Amino acid sequence: MANSTAQAKRTKPERPEGFPLFPHANGQWARKKHGKFYYYGPWDDPEAALKRLEDEEAGRSHDHLTLKELFDRFLTAKHSRVVSGELTLPTYRDYLTVLQHVASFFGKHRPADELTADDFRQLRDSFARSHGPVRLQKDIVVTRMPFRWAYESGLLEHSVRFGPDFKPPSRRARLKATRAYGRKDFSAKEIKAILAAASQPLRAMILLGINAGLGQSDIANLQRRHVDLQAGWLEYPRPKTEIERRCPLWPETVAALQESLQTRPKPKGDADADCVFLTSHGRRYLRMTEKSRTDTITPSFRRLLNSLGIKDRRNFYSLRHTFETQAGESRDQVAVDLIMGHADHSMAANYRHRISDDRLRDVVAVVRTWLWPDTRKPATPPEGDDQNM
Repeated sequence: MANSTAQAKRTKPERPEGFPLFPHANGQWARKKHGKFYYYGPWDDPEAALKRLEDEEAGRSHDHLTLKELFDRFLTAKHSRVVSGELTLPTYRDYLTVLQHVASFFGKHRPADELTADDFRQLRDSFARSHGPVRLQKDIVVTRMPFRWAYESGLLEHSVRFGPDFKPPSRRARLKATRAYGRKDFSAKEIKAILAAASQPLRAMILLGINAGLGQSDIANLQRRHVDLQAGWLEYPRPKTEIERRCPLWPETVAALQESLQTRPKPKGDADADCVFLTSHGRRYLRMTEKSRTDTITPSFRRLLNSLGIKDRRNFYSLRHTFETQAGESRDQVAVDLIMGHADHSMAANYRHRISDDRLRDVVAVVRTWLWPDTRKPATPPEGDDQNM
């Protein structure tokens, strides 16, 4: 990825005497009113910027679609897909976060059809100053979406030209950033130390992470109906994609879940009544709205890692990375993908209608043997009247 500092920075123009606008750092003429910035056009056309200000003060409107209008319509359309279940709330929040930055950078009253390739180059630089190559790729992809949507919807007469510089980082740059991040999985020694130090219900969560590859969102949304402790199976469509997922549970995982359920707090509301895990306040561990995200699992796991001297960038989701890595040693990637809830777009998937339970057992047995080498075969889950959830 090219270093943005290597590109020549434009020098701010002098403010003409008596001119009511000032040159903002984002390349536009602007003014500040009631603590908010308003933008009126690029530096190289002060006359047009002044006319836009005069028209605004005189109450004369332009037939230009502003960024605020464009983004509001786009997000409204996407929100309807959230309501219908076609789009996840986390994805919607990603759209909202990126577009809020775009509107703030350009000014929400900026006409969408007046943006130039140079504007988008500067926007890319602003993203790159705080985001790495992987996140930058998402920023650019999401930024392009509403403009294409508006053109196809007839809201923009012409397709927006983003220019040659507003492109995602190269694969090489993304791979380099991934390597610089450091390892994303845990060793068997680290997992055993983590389990030994963890108290309930975090210990049960960790076992689900390394046994079945569950992440924070999976854990928080896990319902009683998804788990059969008597048979020792998890059947749980992945919340992010709704892809079917099925996994045998280790006896250690079953025992930890039984123990955790015995002390589960009473649910605060009906929406959380069937959750396997609840906070001390009776709410699910990860709650998300259109504008906020509350995750109680991540900081709890971080404190546990810190107490063990594991102070790098690994987190709870690294358990999922660890499961995938070790499960791959089974040499049955099809079975691993079913447990992970990964989509299979191969031609063979169109003809494959089932995967045997024995193959799934073999996969989790490989991971369990890696973690506890003295165990070769999963033990039979303990029997009892309290095993059904």
